[in-house]
Amino acid sequence: MKTVMITGCSSGFGLETARHFLDKGWSVVATMRSPRTDLLDASDRLRVLPLDVTDPASVARAVESAGPIDALVNNAGIGWMGPLEGTSAEAIRNIFETNTFGTMEMIRAVLPQFRARGAGTIVNVSSSTTLKPLQLLSVYTASKSALNAFSECLALELEPFGIRTRLVLPGRAPGTSFSANARGLMAEAGGIPEAYRPQAEQVFAAAAAAAHAEITHAQDVVAAVWRAVVDPGCPMSQTAGADADALVA
Repeated sequence: MKTVMITGCSSGFGLETARHFLDKGWSVVATMRSPRTDLLDASDRLRVLPLDVTDPASVARAVESAGPIDALVNNAGIGWMGPLEGTSAEAIRNIFETNTFGTMEMIRAVLPQFRARGAGTIVNVSSSTTLKPLQLLSVYTASKSALNAFSECLALELEPFGIRTRLVLPGRAPGTSFSANARGLMAEAGGIPEAYRPQAEQVFAAAAAAAHAEITHAQDVVAAVWRAVVDPGCPMSQTAGADADALVA
């Protein structure tokens, strides 16, 4: 029986991915900052562990507790929307700590066992915002673009050891807690600065106009992650969701 470790399982893509792997007969190590065992059906193939990807000690404890794993899915991330001028240095560091450095730390922690075994799969969940520049998303997109470049280089670095690295680029999923968390962080930072309000209004109007258009659903991301883990012929990078596919087209 194979085992997958998934970060950010308290909601959204991570939670649905954990459910899918359980349904497929895998053992699942579902991690979240504040563990909740009621989110997933009880199973002798499920373990729920506390994990804060921004804390190296927490990462080390979780990976040690997880034991041998066959795949790591780095799904944990935070959203942000706002101009650089209105984004504090602390907020910028926090975004990169979670979206970029946290993923690096997770991979660093599991690599010794993957390398010793000569096998293992790493799937990093990025964003389709990296495919097309969008205003007010400069900091968030930078954190995910760095993750893309890192993953592409890492794939070459780890290939000689039999370790596969893959990227999944989801589109817009406004119904997830990810979007709500982004809005909450923006509000805590004081919202959009006055000088940038006209741009923000344009962005919000465009989002409202596209509210009924095809967007990304959790199952789109689940399918892409599943393929990345189980299909050795899967491409290095996959989009997930109709809107992400449209950006590529």
